[in-house]
Amino acid sequence: MKYTEEHEWLLPEGDLIVVGITEYAAEQLGDVVFVELPEVGTEVTKDEEIVVIESVKAASDILAPLDGEIVEVNEALADNPGKVNEDAMGDAWFFKIRPSDLSPMDDYMDEAAYKDFIG
Repeated sequence: MKYTEEHEWLLPEGDLIVVGITEYAAEQLGDVVFVELPEVGTEVTKDEEIVVIESVKAASDILAPLDGEIVEVNEALADNPGKVNEDAMGDAWFFKIRPSDLSPMDDYMDEAAYKDFIG
């Protein structure tokens, strides 16, 4: 698993990357009340805003961590956005992307580096 400075986690799954936000990010947001996900089939560019999260405290954007195609979204979050607060690192993933280039993954942090980053 890799982590971004924007508090996203990236988990390789075959030729896809599963993307969500970290527990730290979920805690900072507070109670999540709305999640807007991208459409399946959308081609995205690294650092493009592709998910909107609204909480009782703030609205935030999730950036695409890689260039590629969105191949699946977590529809359960539309009905239950609070799942982000309950299981940010598991069932509350946002989308799966088929990256066109995996090399940016090398630039992201491993768990130890991420813990230092938020420390």
